[in-house]
Amino acid sequence: MKNKLTQMPVYAPATSDEPVEVLGHRIQQFATTRPDHPALISEQGTTNWQALLDQVNQIANRLREAGLETGDSVAALSENSADYVTLYLGVLTAGGCMVPLSGMASAESLSLMLSDCGARFLFVSQKNRELLQGFRDQLKELPDDHIVALDKNGEGIGQALSNWVRNASTEAQPVEVTLDDAFNIIYSSGTTGTPKGILHDYRFRQRQMVRMSRFGLDGDAINLVSTPLYSNTTLVSVLPTLFHGGTLVIMGKFDTRRFLELAEKHRVTHAMLVPVQYQRILADDKFDQFDLTSFKLKLCTSAPLRPDVIADAMARWPGNIREVYGLTEGGISTSLDCAAHPDKWSSVGKPTEGAEVRVIDEDGRELPAGETGELVGRAISMMRGYVNRPEQTREMLWESPEGDIFYRSGDMGRIDEDGFVFILDRRKDMIISGGFNIYAVDLEKVLLAHPAVEDTAVIGIPSEHWGETPLGLVVLKPGQEESPSAILDWANAQLGKSQRLSVIELRDELPRSTIGKILKRELRTPYWEAAGH
Repeated sequence: MKNKLTQMPVYAPATSDEPVEVLGHRIQQFATTRPDHPALISEQGTTNWQALLDQVNQIANRLREAGLETGDSVAALSENSADYVTLYLGVLTAGGCMVPLSGMASAESLSLMLSDCGARFLFVSQKNRELLQGFRDQLKELPDDHIVALDKNGEGIGQALSNWVRNASTEAQPVEVTLDDAFNIIYSSGTTGTPKGILHDYRFRQRQMVRMSRFGLDGDAINLVSTPLYSNTTLVSVLPTLFHGGTLVIMGKFDTRRFLELAEKHRVTHAMLVPVQYQRILADDKFDQFDLTSFKLKLCTSAPLRPDVIADAMARWPGNIREVYGLTEGGISTSLDCAAHPDKWSSVGKPTEGAEVRVIDEDGRELPAGETGELVGRAISMMRGYVNRPEQTREMLWESPEGDIFYRSGDMGRIDEDGFVFILDRRKDMIISGGFNIYAVDLEKVLLAHPAVEDTAVIGIPSEHWGETPLGLVVLKPGQEESPSAILDWANAQLGKSQRLSVIELRDELPRSTIGKILKRELRTPYWEAAGH
């Protein structure tokens, strides 16, 4: 994997004499400089930096003993835990490329991802054992002793993490890597169909970690982690906290009341949240009873945060809010300082340091300020490309008149006269539900496979619980009388957990343009207008 990944093009701007501060090397100093400082706090207890690094080094040394080479992929299928963070750091210390997988994905997609990235090892939590059994026989390249239980119980796999590393050395032996080496692969869609693996190298992550530390994610940060580690949203705040020797408070699963309890108990200073989490936390009837005065900054990404939610949080929740807009692929990077710009809360802010955002029309021509088109961006952090998908990588690229490569966002937007970026609509029919991206085409393919379905369109409609939720509009074949509930149950049985349809509605026909395209904007409008949007 190393040669294949490092040979992929570099689109990020060059920086002369850029120092290499590899995460696996850098954290070793904390065993000496702050051995007793808490590194991880979770339901498993508190782990200080000395104990964490002993465990990290054991995992790294055991991986190398078992044959891991620099650039090899190591996958994990797990909810958040201290063990998961320890594994992540151990893989990087060993020179491996981390591949975090979503437990919300289907067995078929997980099998495709593992094959796509060429995973040499797979670590699975107890919660995901049953899911693993659904595709274990398809993992021909993974021997049994390269699949390890990411907990204290090896039941269903055969070997628990503690047994697997038992005799490994705790000596610090971090592997030398370069800025070109693979850091992680994040799968952008892991539910149905063919997923895309987004390759981040050390250049991407190092630059991001340095930039995010300017928001206070440093050695003094106490960062409450409530979004999953397989999401780039989470890594944006987790990695710089670890890079600077701070503290992570880890939630295995998000719960509003538990979030507030942990924030008060541990005097949390930072949190990265998605919009629907803000809405749920602020709606908790006990919210105002918790002492949240330790908060310095809350970050928001994944989808634009509504101005009314910002106003409520700024009034009732101590600390500033900084909204971050970007792609997992990188390239586009903007930030909104909500305290400094209360008149721009409908925007996602201005391009960050070293970033540039432009707007183009359907023909790829650049548009002036104020006009609406597709947002494209160039920044100091840009992915190397989609693994094994050079054509899809090329489709994402836009070359400026000056010859620079920008990444296409797929988002429709505009830039105002002050340089603030506004997202107005999505170019593709992507639904953002609970902070997760759902692609309508994946759901439509499943619905169209139903023997009673003639035509279908999936749209995102408002949801107080999820922000948006997918609605399936279905036209039945002549003579069919299948009920909406039966179609819903049939389709959801084949979809990943984060994809499932909320409702099926029957229609006589679907509106189409003169060239036959379904008019989804027309379908969505009544639902959003009824919700006051």
